[in-house]
Amino acid sequence: MPRKNPPSHLTKETPLALSQLHIRLQFLEKEHQSLLKQIKRKRTELNNFVEQTRTFATEIFHKASPSFQKMAELDQDIHALFDEIFTTRKFGKQTLKNIEAVYLNLQLTGIISLKPNRKQFNKELEELFDNPDTESDFSSETAEGRHEHWQTKESVESQSVARTEDKRKIREIFLRLAEIFHPDKVKDSETQTYYTEIMKSINQAYQEGDLARLLEIERLQQVGEVIDNNSEDDLTRKCRTLSEQNQILLTQYENLKRELRLAKNTPEGTMVSDSRKAAKKGIDSMAIMVETIDNQINVISQIRDFVKDFKEQNITIKEFLAGPPDMHSADEEIMEDILEQMLLELIR
Repeated sequence: MPRKNPPSHLTKETPLALSQLHIRLQFLEKEHQSLLKQIKRKRTELNNFVEQTRTFATEIFHKASPSFQKMAELDQDIHALFDEIFTTRKFGKQTLKNIEAVYLNLQLTGIISLKPNRKQFNKELEELFDNPDTESDFSSETAEGRHEHWQTKESVESQSVARTEDKRKIREIFLRLAEIFHPDKVKDSETQTYYTEIMKSINQAYQEGDLARLLEIERLQQVGEVIDNNSEDDLTRKCRTLSEQNQILLTQYENLKRELRLAKNTPEGTMVSDSRKAAKKGIDSMAIMVETIDNQINVISQIRDFVKDFKEQNITIKEFLAGPPDMHSADEEIMEDILEQMLLELIR
């Protein structure tokens, strides 16, 4: 007797499909929680570093403020002395050019502030803007160059579309939370106050594009989507939502890493990082920086006095152009290196 196939409604395909969806959902939820933890750690690390940078900058400002004021006064003195030299003394054409070169060099090397003089810089500006080599030759643009241009343009447009889609998904969560926690939804004052505080966090997270924070609020307030674990449609929709959110969270995590890297690479961030290394070796980096500034003040004071002697004709033109005698043996790092570079070299 031939074997009959079982009725189609008895075929057990749905449980298998549900099982696969459960496995995928479990994987996506594990990835989701991992990304949320990583974002929280990285955000805390970034906030702590920014706060340390701010504290460090405030401390160095207070400790070095008198020195900075002294440097500003010396800077003004030197500029004023050169102004008097140029307006009250008569020089030959070549001698004047040499003295102007000394003044310009002091500015370009950062020993004094840059205050361009029209006579000194007009020629340089004319050469810069009149140089035909700086003009673009569009006629020589190659097909390969045009292709690369359009590839770049398409890539930028693609990224822009992705960012727009991410913003749309974040906005969906924001609107859902706002609908639940808008203070106008309740009448008693205590709940209104509570909802107002939650809405502040929701608004801030939305303005910063912080999906992780919005999801954290959703979890803490227990207002997330409820799904039927035996519904294939619910599971499929939940998997799709988690997959989309995880992609946005991954982007957010990468952005936080980039922000932290950029913060550490700023001059202020480098100084904070270096001070940490110095502290591990028992070095007071703050004291070193203040001492370095004081050394710079001593050097600039010598220059101020030297220029003053020349203005008062206590030294000859030849002696002035040769430079201060004591400066030949001075530490060149004081004259050339910026503070954070000097500290870095010390720690290395």
